[in-house]
Amino acid sequence: MKHMLGKLLNNYWSPYAAMGIAGILSALYFGITGTVWAVTGEFTRLGGHVLQLFGVDISNWAYYGLIRMDGTTFSRTDGWIVWGMFIGALIMILLSNNFKVRVPKQKRRLLQGLIGGFIAGVGARLALGCNLAALFTGVPQFSFHAWIFMIATAIGTYAGVKIVNTRWWKGKPVLQKGNIAQSAAKARKIQPIAGTVVALLYACLIVYFFISGRTMLGVAALFGAAFGILIERGQICFTSAFRDLWISGRATMTKAITVGMAFSSVATLLIILIYGLDPITKIAAPSTFVGGVLFGIGIVLAGGCETGMMYRLMEGQIVFLPVFIGNIIGATALAYAWDHLGVYNALVQSGAKINLLTIMGPAGALLLTLILLGIGYAVAVYWQKNYRFGVGFKKGDYNNVG
Repeated sequence: MKHMLGKLLNNYWSPYAAMGIAGILSALYFGITGTVWAVTGEFTRLGGHVLQLFGVDISNWAYYGLIRMDGTTFSRTDGWIVWGMFIGALIMILLSNNFKVRVPKQKRRLLQGLIGGFIAGVGARLALGCNLAALFTGVPQFSFHAWIFMIATAIGTYAGVKIVNTRWWKGKPVLQKGNIAQSAAKARKIQPIAGTVVALLYACLIVYFFISGRTMLGVAALFGAAFGILIERGQICFTSAFRDLWISGRATMTKAITVGMAFSSVATLLIILIYGLDPITKIAAPSTFVGGVLFGIGIVLAGGCETGMMYRLMEGQIVFLPVFIGNIIGATALAYAWDHLGVYNALVQSGAKINLLTIMGPAGALLLTLILLGIGYAVAVYWQKNYRFGVGFKKGDYNNVG
């Protein structure tokens, strides 16, 4: 038992297992709450609350009417999904003794993280969802907008890779004088203890939610922690799923996420049919494509998507704090631009909610979704086999390698 626990805490988990479990849990969460696993909608609300603290009246902002500002972040299920993810990731990081404050050697990375986070925040909310609501949980809801977002994000990440590979973005390397290897540090015994304490306190909070009649908050807090544990132990980052294809040809994360969506699609359809739930369908419009491209660029510039940012920030990687702040600022800026700057009229109004279940029926929608995911998986396998050194380099082609 102790050996098994040690393996769970000290070894990262297979991303296939992590995403497969996450796919099933996201379907169950939908069945229980009627909503989906998502984060950037709550980021947008947080931005709205900050504006309210400074006396800004957002009551006539159409975007906040769309996503609803009921209560506070601590009285909403969407809020506890987010905070639960942070806490779940932190618990596992502490238990595995992996927390360490890391400050980037190049201070420009802090500004770059803020810029990337801002662009990703704008893109995510323009598309009405990030890598979760507009992709990982959007595809299993059979919402057509998720496929547009997926293609656009792939294009955006490719553009982002081109940007981050330029000399002006990389800057000059920082050399440390001496660079003497430090002696091995003593085992930090305080972190597992702290992790245990945090886990117990959080468990007590979840129990409190249930016994006080706030069942949905308890469910959200529980599932949020589970998602946080899975993304941290599986080191799940949607940025690497796309970016690694263009840089190194690695497709492990791409394949794992595809497997997770396949599991989730089957489970979600069963829940929809058994409980008679309506799938959550988002508008498919030019805004979906533009938002996906911006989101793809932003997550590469930031160095991580929303899920990757969350567990890396809990690891102590300070560079992801401005990414988080940038996400909130970008999402809030889009909320203002939605009606005040005509974004809705220009990019969204012409769109429509399209769901494959309505068009093709349950069997047809599931079959098409699984076929498309299967094609995506096969392409990822082919890409990894033939473009191991990234775009422009086929396996065995060493003449072009400088």
